[in-house]
Amino acid sequence: MSLQLQLRPYALPLRQAWPGGGEHFAERRGLIVCVRDREGRYGYGDCAPLPGLGSETLAEARQALLHCQLPLRQLDAETALDALPLDAATTPAARCGLETAVLDLLARRQARPLYRWLDKDAPGRVKVNAMIGSLDEDSAARIAGMPGYSVFKFKLGMASLQQDIEQLQRLAMQLPGEIRLRLDANRAWTVPEAVRFIDACAGLPVDCLEEPLAQPTLEALDRLQARAGFALALDESLPHFAVDELVTSTAVQRLVLKPVLCGGLLPALAIARRAQAAGIGCVITTAVDSAVGVRAAAHLAAAVEAGGPGLAHGLATGAWLVQDVAEALFIEDGLARPGEKAGLGISSLQR
Repeated sequence: MSLQLQLRPYALPLRQAWPGGGEHFAERRGLIVCVRDREGRYGYGDCAPLPGLGSETLAEARQALLHCQLPLRQLDAETALDALPLDAATTPAARCGLETAVLDLLARRQARPLYRWLDKDAPGRVKVNAMIGSLDEDSAARIAGMPGYSVFKFKLGMASLQQDIEQLQRLAMQLPGEIRLRLDANRAWTVPEAVRFIDACAGLPVDCLEEPLAQPTLEALDRLQARAGFALALDESLPHFAVDELVTSTAVQRLVLKPVLCGGLLPALAIARRAQAAGIGCVITTAVDSAVGVRAAAHLAAAVEAGGPGLAHGLATGAWLVQDVAEALFIEDGLARPGEKAGLGISSLQR
């Protein structure tokens, strides 16, 4: 028994500001959570709050983790996983960081990569989308500069609706046939505006539209999904709905799961399994988390892929950071490979 908890704060500058409703930042801040057992074995996790999207603040997450130090001394890794002293609803980022560290430790003990600890049938690679940013006149050139990807994600809602429509239609005319566009409106529109946008997308290579409504309801989303010729998805609005409601409705065809907002890898995997059983696709994504968080999300994505069709996951964000806390996730030709090393596959943290 007896686990020791250490916290290492980080502040990672971005090459350019991360766009998005509720979270617009030029520096990613968080805590690396390290859990060690009596034998000196360790596990890492990333506590990277997104208060603008519904998590606790960094200060609240740190305080919650500090309160865990004494209880963890009475536990070993197995019992800690079953009795994490944190609540996924009130401190999801803190719980995600601590749970990931314990999972990393357990997978290291068994000399298995974490994705195979989560699901023995998990594949060794997953498809990822490229995150471009906002739609603008240079979008086609940026896509051309990222060979190997077939799904590209853009943020909408920061320009006028008409500007977004015109930029999207202009971009679509310049793309090769195999390219698909994943669009995220970040809850920018009213129902009439969303209808107008969806109608303007007819015939365009749209993979998915995330969070179209400022005030989403299942009834409104159901009408929009029936109108759209592509998947609608929920991301930051997920906490406002019961999972049972979503999986028994036809409101959306896809869920976007961020471990930091779900409270960890295991809660996110549980939601994914229920959604997949109902025919709803699931995408695992981060919001420019550290390499520890991105690697954890990649292992989760591989486990999710064992239970459903292969979708492109939102894991290719490491290039947005000027520096990182560990070696970045290996991505090549639009595929992420978590690797065969034990646990998360992180040997040491960078200074």
